Amino acid sequence: MRDAKVIAPQLLEWYDRHARVLPWRIPPGAGPADPYRIWLSEVMLQQTTVAAVKAYFERFTTLWPTVQDLAAAPDARVMAEWAGLGYYARARNLLACARAVTAAGGFPVTRGELQALPGIGAYTSAAIAAIAHDAPETVVDGNVERVVGRLFAVETPLPAAKPELVALAETLTPVARPGDYAQAMMDLGATICTPRSPACGICPLIYDCDARAQGIAASLPRKAPKPAKPDRTGIAWVARLGEAVVFEERPAKGLLGGTLAFPSAHWDGRDLPPPGVAKWRDVGRVRHVFTHFNLSLQVMVGDLSAAPDRGHLVPLAQIDREALPGLMRKVWDMAQAQIAA
Repeated sequence: MRDAKVIAPQLLEWYDRHARVLPWRIPPGAGPADPYRIWLSEVMLQQTTVAAVKAYFERFTTLWPTVQDLAAAPDARVMAEWAGLGYYARARNLLACARAVTAAGGFPVTRGELQALPGIGAYTSAAIAAIAHDAPETVVDGNVERVVGRLFAVETPLPAAKPELVALAETLTPVARPGDYAQAMMDLGATICTPRSPACGICPLIYDCDARAQGIAASLPRKAPKPAKPDRTGIAWVARLGEAVVFEERPAKGLLGGTLAFPSAHWDGRDLPPPGVAKWRDVGRVRHVFTHFNLSLQVMVGDLSAAPDRGHLVPLAQIDREALPGLMRKVWDMAQAQIAA
């Protein structure tokens, strides 16, 4: 069994010299971080890469430097700034959590209290408790799963191996500097113990790794085969009336929840008619990949003869492509040149 008394000091020594510089981090050994910045970064990083998140994080913290500022922000503005990060339920939970924290007078300290907040699960609560409050909590993300799986040569495929990997990770978590240790494990997985071609020769834990000793590091962790994604089809209407186009707000719950979008149907379980009477023209299909399915969306363009039956009009000059979710950007890119045709 690996000993935290051996692993943690070696890893922290490496981290003190090689820690990644990230906009939400403080330097190693500098003490507990701002829980608002840690929470915001962790929510953004769910299902998203560090490279993609940096600009969003810096923009959010410039617009809303504190959790109280974010709590007071209009929902539509936050959703617009979130566009491009995907998983829009996270943005809704972000606002709900900010408002709950503000109402309570600040972020709670313990993992259990943190996990009771909207949108905060086991991983995020552990990360905030460890990094912001220096609590000896075990933080396990995909990078940490990979490091631990290789250290202990766990050959059980993911996701079945997750409970075992968490239990093993807990045996390594130190009492001293748990926040730095958590980030060190993440950095090791992101920069050295990478999914492909791990750089075992420069790893600070080279002599503690069972997978390296057995010559199987590159093949771990094993993953169970993923089922094929189903295909869905649908339709989106880009309806013009004068110098404006019809948009609607997506339902708060569900796919692209709460975002500004073109009226659409069928692909999301809603069987709705067009937003009004028009001579509709088929201008092509856009394709988009969601987590659980592939989508082919037929784009229809038309000029309405009267006010829309649903949604609201947005002047052409005020359409902000960047504020649209990725799927609707594709729809607009296809339809834009055709709406006056």
